[in-house]
Amino acid sequence: MTLDVLADAEDVAARAAKAAGVVIKELESLAELEAMTALFDEIWEPDTDNPSMRLDLLRAMTKAGNYASGAYDVASGALLGACVGFFGPPSHAELHSHIAGVVPAGLGRSVGFALKLHQRAWCLRRDVRVIAWTYDPLIRRNAYFNLVKLGARPVEYLRNFYGVLEDVINGGTETDRMLVHWDLRSAATADASAGKPRPASFSAERARGAVVALSGDGDDVPVPGLPLAGGSGSPRLLVGVPADIEAMRLSDPARAAAWRTALRDVLSPLVAGGARVTGFDQSGWYVVSMGREER
Repeated sequence: MTLDVLADAEDVAARAAKAAGVVIKELESLAELEAMTALFDEIWEPDTDNPSMRLDLLRAMTKAGNYASGAYDVASGALLGACVGFFGPPSHAELHSHIAGVVPAGLGRSVGFALKLHQRAWCLRRDVRVIAWTYDPLIRRNAYFNLVKLGARPVEYLRNFYGVLEDVINGGTETDRMLVHWDLRSAATADASAGKPRPASFSAERARGAVVALSGDGDDVPVPGLPLAGGSGSPRLLVGVPADIEAMRLSDPARAAAWRTALRDVLSPLVAGGARVTGFDQSGWYVVSMGREER
């Protein structure tokens, strides 16, 4: 890694924190870590038997040199967001970012973006090449944030990865997750970190011949677009997700479950078979490349 890469990463991280109106720092004291666990529980409202993050485990992880940070409001000093990650095997030079969240008071201010850029600079100072994490592939805003705002790329579709979670976010549903890798030194990551993301365009992809593999009908019921076993002959596919799966889980659990099954049946075999998710359109479309063209 060149010093220029690290210097640029630290600069964009500092600018992102300033723009969000927060100060981001590593958390170490017991009081700081207690505040972090309380913040996570406020966001997820987990079952009492399965807290979002155990304080004793978090304490041990930070003592061992893993990542834990908090974003504090400049004006009030309130903790608005936090992020925790731990190291994978040394040969991978990889940090797994386990949990990150922002309370409602911090939403709309790009606090989450500032936290991730802080995490990137922290990792680059330690010669870490990749940050990995999982997200729910049905949540549209998370897909856009991870794949476009940050420039991460999916590498694996994980079926029911955490089991059924009884919290306000997951609502007692199976927890399919997309595992992403964030190449901290890539041009896509550098551009995204500097506020120059590379969003995909549904209309442009359709004009280039991309075929719809999954979409919603007029009632937002999932409709597969083609038999994947036979293939479409197109080098690119478009895989849709609903506008607000979290609200749907509350208002129509059966329809939400149908979306989980439909996306799993389409996206899981594609990724497992070597197809690459190369982008995401903010209106709710994954772009999946069947070929070997550059991202």
